[in-house]
Amino acid sequence: MNAFWREYAENKVALAAALIVLVIVGAALSAPWIAPQDPYDLAGLNLMDARRPPGFVGSNGYPHLLGTDAQGRDLFSAILYGLRISLQMGVAAGLVALSIGALLGILAAQAGGWIETAIMRVVDLQLSFPAILLALVLVAVLGQGKSQLVIALVAAQYAYFARTAYGAASAERRKDYVEAAAATPLGTLHIVFRHILPNVLPPLIVVATVQVANAISLEATLSFLGLGLPPTEPSLGMLIANGFQYMMSGRYWISVYPGLALIVLIVGINLVGDQLRDQTNPRLRR
Repeated sequence: MNAFWREYAENKVALAAALIVLVIVGAALSAPWIAPQDPYDLAGLNLMDARRPPGFVGSNGYPHLLGTDAQGRDLFSAILYGLRISLQMGVAAGLVALSIGALLGILAAQAGGWIETAIMRVVDLQLSFPAILLALVLVAVLGQGKSQLVIALVAAQYAYFARTAYGAASAERRKDYVEAAAATPLGTLHIVFRHILPNVLPPLIVVATVQVANAISLEATLSFLGLGLPPTEPSLGMLIANGFQYMMSGRYWISVYPGLALIVLIVGINLVGDQLRDQTNPRLRR
């Protein structure tokens, strides 16, 4: 781990991205304590404070550092809570999709035959559809809510993990150590979870970082279109959508600041994922 971290720290851009992501995650987790306002408390909102510019001192007596939106929410508070929702959705969907996709990919590689053919043909068929199209259909059918949104994100992303796990497991199961383990009285599950899975995890972890960023972007897109979470739980996509109509009137901050927060988070996670990919790729190791 020390050698891995030293190699990671040599890339200053990736190191800065990791620090930014850690700061964003810490701020999102600490939102109930550092945010001056609870954007979910509709009774505490004052329409007299709506659409105020950054630095405006509201009726509650504290300055709105990033201004307010059309409902009078403090944008700084709304962004912190929006980041909290985005991270919850992205991480939850990523972990569930990782578990399902890894299980299906390793099962297909280990079983072979018609099981391999059936699983991988379904995965290939799903990969031929855009993730946003599949998520839109599922959200329209399932309705709004956190559970429904996670299900839609998982269904749109598990195939990427399944394809990666299948490729890595297929390469591992042909190696001598797996054949030696199969020659002993060890069970199939023991071989899969004790020998194949640990060697399949590195590429899956790299894919997971990228897919978490994609899940966050997909959730923001669905919320922007009004198909994500309900209006009482404003996410970054919904905050951007709420301020979109005011862009031409000069009230740019309602959409721009949530958009910048979303861009910084997604770019940061992608940069971390790119560095992890380079470090776990044996062809690129020095």
